[in-house]
Amino acid sequence: MSELTGNRIRTTAGKLGLPHLAETINEFTRRADEAKMGYLDFLDLVLSEELAVRDDRRFRQGLRLSRLPHHKTLDEYDFSFQPDLDPRKVKDLATLSFVEAKANAALLGPPGVGKTHIAVALAVAACRAGYSVYFTSLDDMVRNLKAAEATGRMTSKLGTYLRPGVLVVDEVGYQPLERDEANLVFQVISKRYEKGSIILTSNKTFSEWGQVFGGEVLATAILDRLHHCDVISINGPRYRLKNRIAAIERETEVA
Repeated sequence: MSELTGNRIRTTAGKLGLPHLAETINEFTRRADEAKMGYLDFLDLVLSEELAVRDDRRFRQGLRLSRLPHHKTLDEYDFSFQPDLDPRKVKDLATLSFVEAKANAALLGPPGVGKTHIAVALAVAACRAGYSVYFTSLDDMVRNLKAAEATGRMTSKLGTYLRPGVLVVDEVGYQPLERDEANLVFQVISKRYEKGSIILTSNKTFSEWGQVFGGEVLATAILDRLHHCDVISINGPRYRLKNRIAAIERETEVA
């Protein structure tokens, strides 16, 4: 390929919004020459690489906007530390069939057993698959909605929690809510019903949600909007202690 042709291709690729092709056209043609590719194979190579780059760029942008506290995956979760947790149930969720169906998932159990890790891992998988994701604790969501309501920005702020394909609501039940606060949560869950998925974590069983949402009536109404919900209970040892135990063992070995 002549230098003139290469420059023309780079200019055209830039105008078409194909920056990866503009930067790597010489590398593509070298690989095509070495493999003696036909025209269609070469075109397939170029388009596949450009698509992969775009997908990775979209994924990284999605993670940046998601407000996830970290980007841990299921591969980083030590299922052996929770022997009563069936990995197949979690991996079934990771297929994202519930997200495709606009259904929900709940991870229930005491503090420290790894609920948030799994919820984030599912959210990362959803982001990788092209879904928009947003993470919030329940307390932060309620606080933001109350502030928006007080300043006449309720509709705009509701959109923050209604737009994403997947909304992750962490730490449901750590603080009981007043009735007006519980009503705000009901609005979010009700408006998302069959329009988008929710992944939630809670240290309370569903039967205890009356303590969280100011009474059985509102708790039942919220649960009714979550009835398309896969539930995983984790009742083993505190997952956060695993790293501390390992550190103590290492210190003992050194001593």
